Amino acid sequence: MQSGLMSAEVAHAAAARIMARCDALAEISESPDGLTRVYLSPEQLRANARVAEWMQAAGMRTWQDAVGNICGRYEGTEAGAPALLLGSHLDTVRNAGRYDGMLGVLSAIETVQWLHDRQQRLPLAIEIVGFGDEEGTRFGITLLGSRGLTGTWPDSWITHPDGNGITVAEAMQDLGLDAAKIGDAARAVSDIVAYLELHIEQGPCLEQEALALGVVTAINGARRLNCGFVGEAGHAGTVPMTHRKDALAAAAEWILFVERATAEQDSQLVATVGTLSCLPGAVNVIPGEVQLTLDVRGPQDDALERLLSQLLAQAEAIALRRGLRFHANEYYRIAATACDIGLQQALHRAVEGVQGRSLALPSGAGHDAIAMAARWPVGMLFVRNHRGISHHPAESVQEGDVALGVQAFSQAVCHLAQGAAYGSDAV
Repeated sequence: MQSGLMSAEVAHAAAARIMARCDALAEISESPDGLTRVYLSPEQLRANARVAEWMQAAGMRTWQDAVGNICGRYEGTEAGAPALLLGSHLDTVRNAGRYDGMLGVLSAIETVQWLHDRQQRLPLAIEIVGFGDEEGTRFGITLLGSRGLTGTWPDSWITHPDGNGITVAEAMQDLGLDAAKIGDAARAVSDIVAYLELHIEQGPCLEQEALALGVVTAINGARRLNCGFVGEAGHAGTVPMTHRKDALAAAAEWILFVERATAEQDSQLVATVGTLSCLPGAVNVIPGEVQLTLDVRGPQDDALERLLSQLLAQAEAIALRRGLRFHANEYYRIAATACDIGLQQALHRAVEGVQGRSLALPSGAGHDAIAMAARWPVGMLFVRNHRGISHHPAESVQEGDVALGVQAFSQAVCHLAQGAAYGSDAV
């Protein structure tokens, strides 16, 4: 059995190719002024074709599935073996960076390229997927690519329009896809053993720890609410301070409480008041009504619910004390997605092997792994990203970090494939 550790020399060559290929994909954009590549666009087809070429050069059989994901398969020691699935997404937000999503697909290809160059087959097949839509930029629906693979598309999605009134079904037809065959993209649970995703960290934790790599424990759950304080508008010059029912003053008090109370909880919990609107909105009128939003996130649903309950109870208390009314309406909820413990352990061992120690951290952003976890165990490896900047052209990774990432990722893949062959419970 050949060693399961990619050499530093090979890893650096792989990282150089990954960086060059990220640059090449960044040129496939609907606008020359910034990277924008959305679902069911001509640019998506061009990116899929380019990625398929790279997959084929690495010894993979390729196909585009019924929802537009680009897929590749590298057979195991026995044809038809179940697969360890690697991947990420190829779509972007508008005016995007060049590493979010793409880095994971290209790193997975280099892992297979390394096996192919050594003429090595594993007990599991290796498959790679470049998901067509994770960001939801065009249609306002996220995870269309990965939910195609899991067979969990709601029927209503095909009639959802983009900003120009073109529905998903119409856009699929324009690209030669058939909305009536979306179900063909779904994979049987027995086809896949687990899903692994390498991704840039969209936060500053690795940089603060001076580490290139970290292992994700969970993808944060989230709750989003529209909230409001309703008091009484009045003349700014004639209503005494003791008689006021100032909705903005109440909201300000609560916003500060949200910040303070969340910081006093588990450090992995975050809460944000992102919008604020005052009515009637005049310089000489006491605000009679304030509308605001609350976004609360965390890697454990129980802790998230406790924090949310505390914040809402305090808002009610502030309103009662000030003679106002408070209301809140939750309009978005997604559960936290735990990464598989066995996959975490395999990734930790691999990371420790290449950088000496490993860091466990949650993901505050969503990923395709959320959808995949509904069917299969999932694991994620983060690569340091300068200042945590993402969804912006300033996304930046170091080639040396990418080399370490490919080393660790390929080692974990080999370990997991061998473990599956010998009955390990890691996958």
